[in-house]
Amino acid sequence: PGLAAGMAVALALLVLLSAGAVVPVKDPLLNICMDAKHHKTEPGPEGKLHDQCSPWKDNACCTANTSVEAHRNQSKLYNFNWNHCGLMPQKCKRHFIQDTCLYECSPNLGPWIDQVDSSWRRERVLHVPLCKEDCEEWWKDCKDFLTCKENWHKGWNWATGTNRCPWGSICRSFSEVFPHPKDLCEKIWSNSYKYTREQRGSGRCIQMWFDPAQGNPNVVVAKYYAWKKRSSPAQAENVTPESDHAVCALPWSVLVLLPLALVLLPEVGGGCGSHGWGSL
Repeated sequence: PGLAAGMAVALALLVLLSAGAVVPVKDPLLNICMDAKHHKTEPGPEGKLHDQCSPWKDNACCTANTSVEAHRNQSKLYNFNWNHCGLMPQKCKRHFIQDTCLYECSPNLGPWIDQVDSSWRRERVLHVPLCKEDCEEWWKDCKDFLTCKENWHKGWNWATGTNRCPWGSICRSFSEVFPHPKDLCEKIWSNSYKYTREQRGSGRCIQMWFDPAQGNPNVVVAKYYAWKKRSSPAQAENVTPESDHAVCALPWSVLVLLPLALVLLPEVGGGCGSHGWGSL
């Protein structure tokens, strides 16, 4: 009877252990907002996002006010004027609006967040792999517009409170300043983007443009690159990550009860299994 009672207690403890042994651990690179000027501290629903920012309304790092400002010629977000070399055509401007919406609203840029020492932000994105079509359409629709600078992040004349071309610079066509789509996407914002050959829907590149009715394709892209960032290059080439990976972790209650279970039922062994500590 004593042995049977001990077995029963041990089995009860093991049931408790199995229920609590595998707990999801939040990935610090996924579903986050960067620490920057207008970003929320964490993503969440924003039902009234304006126009081109609306694809992020279900889960956004921007507010409705930020989304409205992203569409203005003279935005209060950064006092930046698109029309520094004449009026930017709408077909070109829509790409810059979409670029702003992605930067301000997306919770899927975590794998590329980089620390910066700036007066207006503590984090930025670096080398976000942009889909081929997004980059090439941006360049095609803007190639005839004029600009006086290759890098729009710095070097402007801010004497009037908004960006103006530096003294001595001249306005030239985009296709002259940025001979190829790669030049535009990588140079205009100090390598925030990286030009890729990956196509929309591949799960390997970030889309500025997507149909929210089909879901946000950048969620799976962020998961892939977050996993790749933690893996060795060799593993990353040959293995595909699971879409949702439950990390094997032992909560404090399990750690307290485990020794008692092992004493009462020593023949019961095992560990976290193939998805445990050894695979992280």
